[in-house]
Amino acid sequence: MLHRDLIEAWVGLIALSVGTVILATADVSGGAATFVATGVLLLAGFKARVILARYLGLSGSLFWTRAFDLAIWLFLALSFALHTIGSGG
Repeated sequence: MLHRDLIEAWVGLIALSVGTVILATADVSGGAATFVATGVLLLAGFKARVILARYLGLSGSLFWTRAFDLAIWLFLALSFALHTIGSGG
């Protein structure tokens, strides 16, 4: 069963990575760039969640899962804020 969970996590990571590549290679400018940046950051957050929960086994501990979720999403929110400020939007 553990082997199947890892394969599902790997497939999920591949799908999220494909989505990231599609968004990152989009030729956009202006306000649309903010939406693309948001999508890339969200996908990065989901990938981090999959890695922590499945590969590192944090899904068995509700406390650590929530703690890392909070840290990841705070970091991504800060990254988004810095992107928005830096892009003048």
